Amino acid sequence: MHIHNVYIWLKKDLDERDLVAFEEAIVRLAQDPLIKHSYFGKPADTHNDDVENSYTYGLVFLFADLADHERYQVGKPHLQFLEEQEFKWERIVVHDIETVA
Repeated sequence: MHIHNVYIWLKKDLDERDLVAFEEAIVRLAQDPLIKHSYFGKPADTHNDDVENSYTYGLVFLFADLADHERYQVGKPHLQFLEEQEFKWERIVVHDIETVA
């Protein structure tokens, strides 16, 4: 299994309409048939020195394998999401995990 973790810091000057459109775009993106399971949301209200929660949204997409993830990266839903939404963020960090068990 391949786990795709994405952390996004949105620009501070976005209005409510921009934020709603961003969330709707994530929902559409998560419907990509290559994604086996998807989760997204805002940081939890946890307060621990080891927890990084300065991001605006986190996404977790699970793929059957690395090959499906690679197809997703160049697929229409992902490319359309980037084209329509990437101007809204100031920073993005991606961590991919290939499971061993």
